[in-house]
Amino acid sequence: MMPQTLTREDAFALLNEYTKTEHLITHALSVEGVMRHFAALQNEDAEKWGVVGLLHDLDYDQFPGEHCIKVQEILRERGIGEEIIHAVASHGYGLCCDVKPEAFMEKVLYTVDELTGLITACALLRPSKSVLDMEVKSVKKKMKTKGFAAGVNREVIQQGAEMMGWELGDVIAETIQGMRRVAPAIGLQGNLPME
Repeated sequence: MMPQTLTREDAFALLNEYTKTEHLITHALSVEGVMRHFAALQNEDAEKWGVVGLLHDLDYDQFPGEHCIKVQEILRERGIGEEIIHAVASHGYGLCCDVKPEAFMEKVLYTVDELTGLITACALLRPSKSVLDMEVKSVKKKMKTKGFAAGVNREVIQQGAEMMGWELGDVIAETIQGMRRVAPAIGLQGNLPME
């Protein structure tokens, strides 16, 4: 039985137990980095926000048809607290579950889950292959291009920013900052030196 709250190490071990696809692990690390960044901005618990980011797609690799549903069962079986379970499930609100993002942490997760995917796609197109030189205007421009990163749900990003009560440009800027903190781990340092 795991404790009500998980350490980062426990969460990463759990992620690796259920997730074997490399790009999903990289995505989890990306979202974790961004969640930790937003937690710091809000003077919140970066460890807790990071764990939620790491585990948000825990069930996706093995149970894609039950995404955001199966994860609740997995985490409850391990004795994880309801705050973490609700937060993890809430990023699928209106897409694959009816758990609504209520806490600010949940609204951030709902928004940045899709946004990190868009920023990753933007970074991979750059000559540098990096988020270290990424600009908000580049992401906004690509967001308007329907055929680009077609799997990214732009509506969720927009709705999420509204839920957060933030301007979209500010959400993008802070998400880029969060991704920069973990650029080497997510393969988006490219050929640029870390600051």
